[in-house]
Amino acid sequence: MRNLLFLCTFCSLFMQSQTSYNPKSSKPLKVGVVGLTHTHVHWILGRPDRGDIKIVGIAEPNKELAKRYAKQHGFSMDIVYNTIEAMIQATQPEAVTAFGTIYDHLEVVQTCAPSGIHVMVEKPLAVNTAHALQMKVLAEKHKIHLLTNYETSWYASNHRAYEMVQQGDIGDLRKVVVHDGHKGPIELGINQEFLDWLTDPVANGGGALPDFGCYGANLIVWLTKGQLPESVFAMTQTIKPDLYPRVEDEATILLKYPKMQGIIQASWNWPIARKDMEIYGKKGYIFSDNRSDLRYRLSENAEEVSEKLEERAAPHNDPFALLAAVVNGKVTLPPYDMSSLENNMIVVEILEAAKKSATTGKLISLQK
Repeated sequence: MRNLLFLCTFCSLFMQSQTSYNPKSSKPLKVGVVGLTHTHVHWILGRPDRGDIKIVGIAEPNKELAKRYAKQHGFSMDIVYNTIEAMIQATQPEAVTAFGTIYDHLEVVQTCAPSGIHVMVEKPLAVNTAHALQMKVLAEKHKIHLLTNYETSWYASNHRAYEMVQQGDIGDLRKVVVHDGHKGPIELGINQEFLDWLTDPVANGGGALPDFGCYGANLIVWLTKGQLPESVFAMTQTIKPDLYPRVEDEATILLKYPKMQGIIQASWNWPIARKDMEIYGKKGYIFSDNRSDLRYRLSENAEEVSEKLEERAAPHNDPFALLAAVVNGKVTLPPYDMSSLENNMIVVEILEAAKKSATTGKLISLQK
C-alpha cells in the first residue's frame, strides 16, 4: 500500500503538469517499453494519451509483473513480449524507453541502435565508462538519439536558476550543492522486482551513489556547460548494513573546478525525501527548493526573493514529449542539455571516479 501511494504521488506530479502539446504535423511516435522492473515505468504507463507517443510493445519476461501492471494501467498483454528482439520484430517501434537495470542499458542500445531505433534510458546512462563508451559509439555509428531521463530535468525551478546563472545574476559560480534522496528504498516499500537490482552492486552499479549522485553530477555538468572537474573525492558509508549489506546507502562527492566546487549529497538516509539545489556565486545565491519553488538573493544588500513557478511549456515538461519532439526534428537539444549524451558521458565519468575515490580514499584526477 505504501508503495502504491508512493508511485501514485510520483506520477501525479507529472500528470498535473501535462499540456495539450501535440505536433499536428507528426504522427504519434511508436514507442516500445523495455523492462518493467524500474518503478519509474509508471511514469509512461500512467501517462494520459496526448497524441504524441503510442506504446506499441513491451519487452518483459516476468509475466506476473506484466499482468499486475496491465491490470493497473489497462494495457493488453497482447503487446507484451519476452525479449527486446521479439518486441521489435512484431511492433517496429521508432524509439524505446528502458526501464530495466542500469547494467542492461548497454544491451538495449546494442539491440536497438543497428535498427535505427532511438533510445531513452532512465538515469544514470550506464553503470561504468566502458558501457557508456560502447553506447556512445553505437549511437553515433547508427545515428540514433540516446537520451537520459532525470526527474529534475523537468523542474521549472532548475531552469529558472540556470537562466539566472547564465545571465550572470549572481556572478561567477563558486559553489553548487545538490541534495538528493529519501529514507531508503526498503523503507519506502519499493516493490521487490525493483529492489532486487537497485541494491545490487553490479546491476545498479552501486547503491545511493549512482542512484542519487547522478542527479547532482548531471545538474553541475549542465550549469558549467560541460566542464570536466579537475578532480573528484568521495566518501561513502553503509549506515544500515542490516538493510543494505551489499551497497552504500550514503555518499558525498566533491568536485573541484579551477574556481568553484561542486558538492553532491546522495543518500538513502534523509528523514524526508528531497531533490533540491543551492547555487552560490561571487555576488549572491539561488536556491531551487523543489519543482516549482525558487529563492534567491542577488547581493549582500538585497532582500531574498521567493518565486512560485509555473510548469514549463510542452514538450519541455515531460520526458516522452521531448523524446518525440527530438526524434521528429521539432527540438534540437542544446549542448550539454541534461538529457543529452555529452552531458551524461561526463556524469558517468564523475560517478566512476567517485566510486574509485571512495574505495581507495584518494583524490581522483580527471584532467586529460
